Amino acid sequence: MTTPLKSLIAKGDMIPAAWAELGSPDTAEMMVRHGWNVIIIDGEHGRGDLELWVHMQRAVEAAGGIAILRLPDGDDTRIKQALDRGFRNFIVPMVNSKAEAERIASAFYYPKRGHRGYAAPIVRGSDWGARPEYAREEAHDELVVMVQCEHVDAVDALEEIVTVPGIDMIFLGPNDLAATAGHLERLDDPEALALFARVEKTCAAAGKPLATVRSAGRDWADLEKLGFRLVAGINDASLVIDGARAELAGLTGQVPGAVKGY
Repeated sequence: MTTPLKSLIAKGDMIPAAWAELGSPDTAEMMVRHGWNVIIIDGEHGRGDLELWVHMQRAVEAAGGIAILRLPDGDDTRIKQALDRGFRNFIVPMVNSKAEAERIASAFYYPKRGHRGYAAPIVRGSDWGARPEYAREEAHDELVVMVQCEHVDAVDALEEIVTVPGIDMIFLGPNDLAATAGHLERLDDPEALALFARVEKTCAAAGKPLATVRSAGRDWADLEKLGFRLVAGINDASLVIDGARAELAGLTGQVPGAVKGY
């Protein structure tokens, strides 16, 4: 089953995405209406719970956009509930070994391929039973599962992680990865850059698509040249912060104390 995100990934072009941190369906819809067609609902660092994220997904898709849910963690129950509630595109944070990747991938699939619990006829994921082939075919075919490489242990294990069936993309988390190497907020440190390069080289060799966040020294054009398929740039919280700071600077002539972007 070809879904909108799968189609975009298959084209091979870089996909720009925006973070939704504030837990607001209206704000997520606004970003889609103004050109940011892929919205990552941030369940790890943003506001809200599963039911609020569902409302945000509805708003994004009603506006013609694509919703990706970054889960707070790789908990089996949380994955099952998000699938049942209709999410198809996922990012799972902090996956540091092949064993973790295998367990997480298994949680997204029904037996025998995986161990997802069955309630297909009565869940939103199957359009409340309106899709009779959901459990046997569509639920698996429509998935996009990304796992985050954001720890030095994950870099060491990446050659094995990329071989796990059901893991569609690797999401490089540069800030956390640099921090685990002792370089918090120093993304230009040579050791951090070397780790990023290892991730990029490993994924390129395996033919595994890469995603990441736009960061200092690695802007849209730089990341596109490096082969990243999905890049998350702006986020709703920073848009509010930046707008507030700019207006105050225009009023007073003074720039408020710096706030680091994400």
